Amino acid sequence: MNQIPFQPFVIGVAGGSGSGKSTVTQQVLASFGTEMVSVVMQDDYYRDQSDLTPEVRRKQNYDHPQAFDWPLLVQHVQALRNGETIAMPEYDFTIDNRSTKTIPVKPAPVIVIEGLFALYDADLRDMMSLKIFVDTAADVRFIRRMQRDIAERGRTMDSIVNQYLETVRPMHKQFIEPTKRYADVILPHGANDPAVDVITTKVASVIGNLKRS
Repeated sequence: MNQIPFQPFVIGVAGGSGSGKSTVTQQVLASFGTEMVSVVMQDDYYRDQSDLTPEVRRKQNYDHPQAFDWPLLVQHVQALRNGETIAMPEYDFTIDNRSTKTIPVKPAPVIVIEGLFALYDADLRDMMSLKIFVDTAADVRFIRRMQRDIAERGRTMDSIVNQYLETVRPMHKQFIEPTKRYADVILPHGANDPAVDVITTKVASVIGNLKRS
């Protein structure tokens, strides 16, 4: 049964790895709180790879659209829009597979879908009220990705460079960059403050209208 008496405002936040997507999402979340904003992280919807050995998992192309479990992601966003709580999978990048844990995500007036391919799937785009592409220079994105993967994912510099040249860079050009054409808003130079302020102002207006209705 739908627990929300209105249609949630769904925001898609896409962009290359290290572009600043998370900064945009966290600004929206910090501005309005978890009661008003639910976040769905596409990174947690990589396909389950329990049937593969760790060596084979490490060699997979994680920057290709086929690496994701699209049916589950679409199903979960639809459920949130219908007022249902979901059990979002939790992906463990240190083992290149889903964790045994899940993350409960409750429905909210604003739903943010963040990920490399947030604007890639037509079914997802059709559910979005606002589509954002965070556009950041390639060298900045690479440095941020390298810092993150070393600090959070236990990767070596050689493996990061090899992965960037073999899959990240070509997949960005082939699949991620083209989704910019679907965006309602393109944030140049990454998640810059004036652009993020415009987005939070729009969300504040939507939430204000919901409270008055």
